[in-house]
Amino acid sequence: MENWSEIRRRVLVEGVSRRQILRETGMHWRTLRKMLKHSEPPGYQQSKPRTKKKLEAYVGRIEQILKEDQAMPRKQRHTAKRIWERLQTEGFSGGYTIVKDTVRELTAHQQEVFVPLIHRPGEAQVDFGEALVNLNGKLRKVHFLVMALPYSDASFVMAFERECTETFWEGHVQGFEFFGGVAKRISYDNTKIAVAKIIGGGKDRRLTRGFCQLKSHYLFDHHFCRPARGNEKGVVEGQVKFTRLNFFVPVPQVRDFTELNARLRQQCVDDRERRLRGQAGTKAELLQGDQAAFLSLPATAFAACRQVSTTASSLSLVRFDHNDYSVPVRWAHHPVVVKGDWQEVRLSAQGQEVAQHGRIWEKEQVRFEPLHYLALLERKPGALDHARPLVGWTLAECFGILRRRLEAQQEGGGTREYIRVLRLLEKHSLPDLRAAVEKALAVGAMTRDAIAQFLFPREDWRFTVFSLDGHPHLRTVRIAPPDIQSYRELLGGGR
Repeated sequence: MENWSEIRRRVLVEGVSRRQILRETGMHWRTLRKMLKHSEPPGYQQSKPRTKKKLEAYVGRIEQILKEDQAMPRKQRHTAKRIWERLQTEGFSGGYTIVKDTVRELTAHQQEVFVPLIHRPGEAQVDFGEALVNLNGKLRKVHFLVMALPYSDASFVMAFERECTETFWEGHVQGFEFFGGVAKRISYDNTKIAVAKIIGGGKDRRLTRGFCQLKSHYLFDHHFCRPARGNEKGVVEGQVKFTRLNFFVPVPQVRDFTELNARLRQQCVDDRERRLRGQAGTKAELLQGDQAAFLSLPATAFAACRQVSTTASSLSLVRFDHNDYSVPVRWAHHPVVVKGDWQEVRLSAQGQEVAQHGRIWEKEQVRFEPLHYLALLERKPGALDHARPLVGWTLAECFGILRRRLEAQQEGGGTREYIRVLRLLEKHSLPDLRAAVEKALAVGAMTRDAIAQFLFPREDWRFTVFSLDGHPHLRTVRIAPPDIQSYRELLGGGR
């Protein structure tokens, strides 16, 4: 560039002849003419594309392969190298580079161009993602829901065991409470949790009952993307990627989901202090605009639990979501209502809650409560050592000592008496019963009724005294004192 500008100055300003410049530099006169015409080197300009003699006969074949790829999964489409290898088997003798350049030119025309969208305050987008977490020392995959606000770019993240109706509900409930309001309009993909069927060429949808319940409670409007058009909710798609790379890297080391979700919530709060390119303020400042446009939270919280009516089996088990949960044996063969949320499963019969279990997220598993089967074992004491619900039920050593002594003293009835002692757990805690058993062993009072007495503090025994309160008709009853002389006469003694 330095020589270029110097030659131009000498000829155009100082008046040096062109012949002299050609003699001094030895360049071609056409080159000098180009230098005087352009203030900087114009670069090489090809008048027409070079012909590709070897590839001309195979361009149509490449276009056919690329067209067929459109119907294939994205991860199972041809690369330029694979196309070159296939062309070689069909007689092509050219190199890889010319094929690669041709594939790049053809695919550039097929790539879709998107229209930038405006994001109004009070709108949201929701999607699920997956990530690995070290949960209580075990590496496992979790699903996390992201609720993103495109206007402020604020987000809410919550992790779950699985993506299902209950976790979908819970994520919305917690997200609305986190932001302090309900988004007016929420965009989704066509998840089966919300969309039962796509009809009318992708324009209309039949919604699931669960999604309609959520929408009816919070009164937000919905928008579903066209099939395979995740770019229509591109903000939350980006937030899912951002969350995985920033909140789950390195892999979180947590004890349980409570600790994990507390950490994710705090990271969402901290992220509000970040300012995005082109924005006037931080996310926290823009969030105020979203909150001003939100709908108000309902007066009552949405019950994010799925309810199912079923019948307890002969094994006192109730099936819910491919798993079995126990109920007290008195409710076997009875109708039971199951209410399952993302943490617990509650079972009710005749309007009262009869059992409660932690939610099982695997499939074909069983969760027993040993206390549910003690009433049946009292009638069938021979099954005590083979009862599956009692497998893994570890009791203190004093219970084993009590059982051995009862079985030694009462022979056939000792096991039943021991089960009657265990049934005290239906009304008392295990630590209290353990203390009572230890006290009973110390004084030699080894029966169910004797042990029950130790479960009540001595000062509470006064509540077992009969009271006339509420029985006014008994106040007129008079009981004569016992006549000891009559008893002596029965014994045959005159004195």
